[in-house]
Amino acid sequence: MGVAADLGYRHEPINGFQRLMQRFGSTRVGAWFFSKTLTTLDRAFVKLTKGRTSVPEVLAGLPVVFVTTTGRKSGQPRSAPLISVPVGDTLALIGTNFGQARTPGWVFNLEADPSARVRYRDVEVAATVRPATDDERAAVWKAASAVYPGYDTYQQRITGREIRIFVLEPAG
Repeated sequence: MGVAADLGYRHEPINGFQRLMQRFGSTRVGAWFFSKTLTTLDRAFVKLTKGRTSVPEVLAGLPVVFVTTTGRKSGQPRSAPLISVPVGDTLALIGTNFGQARTPGWVFNLEADPSARVRYRDVEVAATVRPATDDERAAVWKAASAVYPGYDTYQQRITGREIRIFVLEPAG
């Protein structure tokens, strides 16, 4: 079994409002807005719903996993809400950082220590994260576009850095 199956992860079809929110999120203004507000809003919303759902799931139909890494500098646990992309029976993570110029911090944490805890709703599993191979990268981008078309826009917008893609595997 893969991480997606272990978590009970699923991506449901979206409605018209969610499609509109996805379009807004892929614009420069929308991406900037969500990059500044979403993590804080989502943490509160997840607490309020006792982990049953997240803001991106309600607004845009995007299932979120919470990935807990070890801070590469602090050594402390760091949790990040991330959209994950189902690929086969596992999940992939894409370091787009809302299409922003900088690589997200969780990427550096995973590169320093590939062990992670991954939570989807009320299920949590241990995972090992590895960089996607070149063949996997192509498959992940194709799957990512089906989950969130904004990834295509982010890919075009991000220049000057490689977008890191990771594949989650069950630990052990």
